Amino acid sequence: MDGTRVIRKKTKRRKPRWSRFIFLIIFICLIGGAIYFFNVYSDVAKAVDKMNKPLSRDISEKRETKVEFNNSDPISILMVGVDERKGDSGRTDSIIVITINPKTKTTKLLSIPRDTRTLLINKNNQKKQWYDKINAAYAYGGIEESIDTIENFLNIPIDYYIKVNMKSFADIVDAVGGIEVDNKYAFELDGISLKTGPQHLNGIEALEYARMRHQDPMGDFGRQKRQREVISKIIQKGKSFSTLNKYDDILEALEDNIKTNLTLNEMIGIQSTYKPASENMENIDVKGEGKIVDGIWYYLVDDSTRQELSDQLRENLGLATEEVVSTDQY
Repeated sequence: MDGTRVIRKKTKRRKPRWSRFIFLIIFICLIGGAIYFFNVYSDVAKAVDKMNKPLSRDISEKRETKVEFNNSDPISILMVGVDERKGDSGRTDSIIVITINPKTKTTKLLSIPRDTRTLLINKNNQKKQWYDKINAAYAYGGIEESIDTIENFLNIPIDYYIKVNMKSFADIVDAVGGIEVDNKYAFELDGISLKTGPQHLNGIEALEYARMRHQDPMGDFGRQKRQREVISKIIQKGKSFSTLNKYDDILEALEDNIKTNLTLNEMIGIQSTYKPASENMENIDVKGEGKIVDGIWYYLVDDSTRQELSDQLRENLGLATEEVVSTDQY
């Protein structure tokens, strides 16, 4: 019996020791994980800080109060791809207006053709306001004039913007390991040749895939569709587990090629509050006609079409319908 007691005592002593050892391992793992994720968060915060470029205004003139994420207020985002080259201020190569309503769980994406003729809005000097292609607004007054011009064209507020440098767009695609597409039209552009069918694209190939329009029967509309596709594919790859070990490359590509007035907290707020709205996305095209005006080819959009577009977007933003200002430009 004494021997039995001794064995029992030893057994009872061992259990707490093994428990403490196991808990110690778990604790070390948790601490290590916390340090890792803190470093990731810290790197993300630094990258977003480099990307952040506030506007001169705090709120759009078309808003009575600033949107609040805590109230699940609908928001609008202008996403532009800018073709910036050395010695040139650049022009917007792609223009996408996004409205997100977390209450109705709907997102609308409106692609505006870059050759759309409209009144360029310069709030600092009205003498510099004239009719031109909508993508020229960036060349004359940067992102602020682009926003003011698009707000006037659609009669909606633009709350946030995201500007992507199209020339370095390839870096972002390469950072996520490339994307998979199903190319419908074989083409060659800037020395890059793509065949038809499913294929993996690297950064340069994806850039030309998003830029091509002459070999597409849909022209600029086809290009807009592929641009939305590439953006969607990048987001999908960025969310996958396989890209976690590449996060530093992704952050470096983003901070070098993107500017936005979104802060990190606002990005987190959009991710947590507005994510369900991405499940119901509607793509909207701008109907118009090509026409030569004063010897220059433009894409003309009449006021009735502008009104229809404005009504759709304002409804998704929870705003009452308002009449667009007539351009009377033709």
